[in-house]
Amino acid sequence: MVVPVVTAEGATPACTVEYSVTGQWDTGFQGSVKITNNQAAMSSWTLTFDFAGGQKVTQGWNAKWSQSGPTVTAANESWNGALGSGASVSAGFLGSWSGSNAVPTAFKLNGTTCNVDPDPTTPPPTDPPPSNGTAPALHVFGTKLVDAAGKTRRLLGVNRSGGEFMCVQGYGIWDGPVDDAAIKAIADWKANAVRIPLNEECWLGLSHIKPEYGGANYINAVKDLVARVEAHGMTPILEMHWSYGQYTGNSAGCSDLHATCQKPMPDRQYAPSFWSSVAGTFKDDQAAVFDLFNEPYPDRATSSTTDAWKCWRDGGTCPGISYQVAGMQDLVDSIRGAGAKNVIMAGGLAYANDLSQWTAYKPSDPTGNLAAAYHVYNFNTCASESCWNSTLAPVAAQVPLIAGEIGEGTCSHGFVDQVMKWFDDHNLSYLGWTWNTWDCSAGPSLISSYDGTPTAYGAGLRDHLRALDP
Repeated sequence: MVVPVVTAEGATPACTVEYSVTGQWDTGFQGSVKITNNQAAMSSWTLTFDFAGGQKVTQGWNAKWSQSGPTVTAANESWNGALGSGASVSAGFLGSWSGSNAVPTAFKLNGTTCNVDPDPTTPPPTDPPPSNGTAPALHVFGTKLVDAAGKTRRLLGVNRSGGEFMCVQGYGIWDGPVDDAAIKAIADWKANAVRIPLNEECWLGLSHIKPEYGGANYINAVKDLVARVEAHGMTPILEMHWSYGQYTGNSAGCSDLHATCQKPMPDRQYAPSFWSSVAGTFKDDQAAVFDLFNEPYPDRATSSTTDAWKCWRDGGTCPGISYQVAGMQDLVDSIRGAGAKNVIMAGGLAYANDLSQWTAYKPSDPTGNLAAAYHVYNFNTCASESCWNSTLAPVAAQVPLIAGEIGEGTCSHGFVDQVMKWFDDHNLSYLGWTWNTWDCSAGPSLISSYDGTPTAYGAGLRDHLRALDP
């Protein structure tokens, strides 16, 4: 079986992939792919596609083969990474199957969809899309985010998980598609913001990260995704999710030194460099927002609330944390030192659920473009209207307040409905977790397909966003 390459007469797709089954038996088969690059020459390549029949790659050659769920990744070997314009490369594999050995229908080369005619009558944004896009430049004005014309902009949208874990686990950069069609599906929910979790070790290209998923390759993938988000008029929020530093204390997510789970605080060894580099990359793009650190929890490492908030702001040697900590002030300084004036978000304690002393320990920002970040799920301590009135309202009276993550641990949306109503009533921002096709009964997954088909939980956010006044 060979996948045909179908295009309009005379059109040349950016890349073509010929997939063939060269042998098949009761429970196994042999397959091959021939990749042709019609874009600019590339020094490394990664091919991704999804199996629809439960097939599994068991071994392969001429590429580094891996699989996560249905998604198969084939990355170049050290000796066949160069792929000039018009050049081809082939790779093969052995796999298992049962019931169906359906042929994959969609292939991507370095994130670009192959075998597709780039219809000149309906240009995407270009690939990569225009860097300026249509998302507005933002700054803080009092307690609001406003565009260059002074119009208030609430950030209402979704999280797009994947960039924080796929690369460090060696599977790729994104979990699922991030092409123009996939980003348009987010915009079709009437979202105007997308939060993009990142991994500091992948961005910095540390030695244990596969080169194809780290350093320049990772940075370019992030830049391309940001451009696509902006081209659909949405605000990209770049967030450091997983970071370096060994922590084995209370509520430890893992004992790994590397950035493979949530740590209590950013590390001083790499986090400032990460933010300096991110800021330098996007300092001329005021549409991009920076979220300093996903969910701080130094309060779990010490019983002293004062020590926890001091650690949060100032970093250094923190009680209960074995590595040197980068405080929120360190990270603000790194961003501003790189010349970036972008809006910065800083989440509080207790996994960003506690903002009770946020204003007292607010970092100093010479540009005045600082916002408070908050996360809330139905299982959090501060998950009621009374808590929001007592701890969030005072913060929102001083700075913009953005709920970077909202969700609930069920497939329903009763709780997030309450959250959205309170935030709407206070004219505040919120983003649902998460735009990934995971099982919503195991966690808050908004969609069952990247075409935007919602889960029962996601339908609550989608319908609510669509019903809001434009």
